[in-house]
Amino acid sequence: MSSKSPAAIEVICGSMFCGKTEELIRRMRRSIIARNKVQVFKPIIDNRYVVERVHSHAGIEIDAIPIAEISEVYNYLDPETSVVGIDEAQFFDERILKIVDDLSAKGIRVILAGLDMDFRGEPFGMMPILMTKAEKLDKLSAICMVCGEPATRTQRIVNGKPANYHDPIVIVGASEMYEARCRRHHEVPGKD
Repeated sequence: MSSKSPAAIEVICGSMFCGKTEELIRRMRRSIIARNKVQVFKPIIDNRYVVERVHSHAGIEIDAIPIAEISEVYNYLDPETSVVGIDEAQFFDERILKIVDDLSAKGIRVILAGLDMDFRGEPFGMMPILMTKAEKLDKLSAICMVCGEPATRTQRIVNGKPANYHDPIVIVGASEMYEARCRRHHEVPGKD
């Protein structure tokens, strides 16, 4: 067991298009400037851009290791790494909770970015629990595509209309399938 003190767990969350990945990349770059060894991981299902990079919608990017399961972090973790970034954390299963705690206990700063709610406006994956574990939590908002007010929801669009509540939760896409919406303009047909 390491003699290092536990490091902080940081969570960056919000709707799509709010700047979560951009903020993750900013923090990773600042860590590099501070001469920390950093590694970024992302789920392999996020194939919207280059597989070995994390990209923001604004075009900012950083090298990343794509993994199918969160436990693969241990296969790639460099012993010198002091900061770990995990993008799209909502896509990982409950094992992420133990791994984040374990990395932090080893003195590694862990920065996670992910959607706090799915397109239905409901908690997404392990994000709510990760948010409660975090020493630092930033919930970002986007701009509602209908009214221009702050948006905290992700609207999935299918054939120009809001997706039905019973549609699959995970469909990887960008602006062609999703919009940021405020609570007032977020629509989920079929929700009881």
